[in-house]
Amino acid sequence: MQRYFALDEKLTLSSKDIFHISKVMRMKVNDKIEIVFLKKVYTCNITYICKNDIKFDILDIKDEDNELNKKITVAFSIVNENKIDFILQKCTELGAYSFIPLKLERCKSKIDNKELKKIDRWSIICKEASEQSNRSICPTISNIMNINDIVKLDYDLKIVCSTKENEKSIKKILQNNTNCDRIIIVVGPEGGLSSDEETFLITNGFKSVTLGKTILRTETAPIFVMSAIKYEFMR
Repeated sequence: MQRYFALDEKLTLSSKDIFHISKVMRMKVNDKIEIVFLKKVYTCNITYICKNDIKFDILDIKDEDNELNKKITVAFSIVNENKIDFILQKCTELGAYSFIPLKLERCKSKIDNKELKKIDRWSIICKEASEQSNRSICPTISNIMNINDIVKLDYDLKIVCSTKENEKSIKKILQNNTNCDRIIIVVGPEGGLSSDEETFLITNGFKSVTLGKTILRTETAPIFVMSAIKYEFMR
């Protein structure tokens, strides 16, 4: 059953969702949809539909929590648009709670004055991935931060992905920190974090981890880490 996130407690759907239901999915009267608001899932029967409006009756309401028992924030480097889209989509499917775009020394891509438009677009990607994967919530995306911003954030476990082979493995770090509820992961751009950036993060409480002997692409690393976390802490 197709799932949509409501804008408010009245189960108002966005105009884009209504268009999707009517023109993309080509739904008709008496078709069923799921609408989610505050982790409640409403099974609804469509009673009226056109490209600009939809009405429905609520058939069933249930509490649902399909989420990881850890709140994972993925702090990703500003890279090209296709790679960011991939990171957001796949990490959302794997249960990421929130995202922080990071401006780092080796970032080649620039946002310039398009930050708000980019965040709006990224939010739509997360919403659609959440609906597709039957999430109970939609991840949030913060404004773009720098390395000085993220060291001030409060998390139970702070992880920075390193390309150095002598660092601890992600497996050992997770196994030694089973009681943490809020985790942040920092992933660098192509070429990784600079030595100064990595040292600065470690000095400020981040644990440097290796993801293995091979070097992963910047869009692969956060997906690898999210998969490891989901495997380790899955209910």
